[in-house]
Amino acid sequence: MPQDVAFDLPFPLRVHQGMESVVRRNLDWVRRYGLVGGERSVDWYTSWDMPRLAAYGFPDATGPGLELCTDVMAFFFVFDDQLDGPLGLAPDEVARVCQGLIDIVHGTGQRSGEERNPCSAAFADLWRRSTDGACAGWVARVTGEWEYYFAAHAHEAVSRRRGVPADLEQYLEVRRGIAGTALPLSLGERAAGLTLPAAVFHSPQLRLMREIAIDITLMCNDVFSLEKEEARGDMDNLVLVLEHTRQCTRAQAIAAAREEVHRRCARFQELAGEVPLMCAHLALSGEQRESVATYVDGLTAWISGYHAWETETLRYTTALEILPRSGPGYFENVLGKPASTRS
Repeated sequence: MPQDVAFDLPFPLRVHQGMESVVRRNLDWVRRYGLVGGERSVDWYTSWDMPRLAAYGFPDATGPGLELCTDVMAFFFVFDDQLDGPLGLAPDEVARVCQGLIDIVHGTGQRSGEERNPCSAAFADLWRRSTDGACAGWVARVTGEWEYYFAAHAHEAVSRRRGVPADLEQYLEVRRGIAGTALPLSLGERAAGLTLPAAVFHSPQLRLMREIAIDITLMCNDVFSLEKEEARGDMDNLVLVLEHTRQCTRAQAIAAAREEVHRRCARFQELAGEVPLMCAHLALSGEQRESVATYVDGLTAWISGYHAWETETLRYTTALEILPRSGPGYFENVLGKPASTRS
């Protein structure tokens, strides 16, 4: 069972002390926007424990930051499940639906007062809250990250229709998009009140460490979500890619996935050791160096926090018992009219 696989991640787990304070507010938010409705969907959603994921992943969040991060995590998973059904087999329809969400971040979405489906309305609220008062550079970067996240889902649908995994390079291009992991890292900066100078953020060390944090998270998740995803026809999963490209057994593919993760962990630590010299070369002030240290801590918090959450949540261990593989991966359609299944 993939859930029994252990990843020895060398990063400490930290927990935000305000976890309990956001439980009720988050449930009120998903209900208010119609992301969950009936008793079954509320119970299923509650079993995921989004407040715990946020508390693990964003221990440095201040003010309303933890509440925002919790709501964004809720959106990610509810939206992802909407594509575990007929819509997820129609790339053109996925592209159309996602373009509507992309339009929101570019300011070209529906006019005020026009009716939105629950996902669009919830996302518009998240976009407004996350960008209110944010610096222009951060907004520009996150606009592109949201666009990549939504646009990549059409290519996940292409992979489902193809029926066989792509090569590792193409897999990573799609998976980094649909995982959306760059977004939690950016939200973590915002929630912690960090603003790094451009020359620091785009240093080779921090850029590589950021990409590694993204890859570690999605690769570990691919192992834990393997059974759920395989049952629903997903192809963009590291274990399936390795099985297919290397013509190896399931056990060998899982072992190779673990090696990919551990190799990246070692590289992350190596790069972290280079950060102080990079800061010295750029003549950073003491306050700026402290911000860099907090940023690096945020990357490791997301890696360790997400991993801890995915080993505890019921989302992966009971998914096929609650929502059988023969039907959609959700109780309620919150994207509007679903697409018909394509042959």
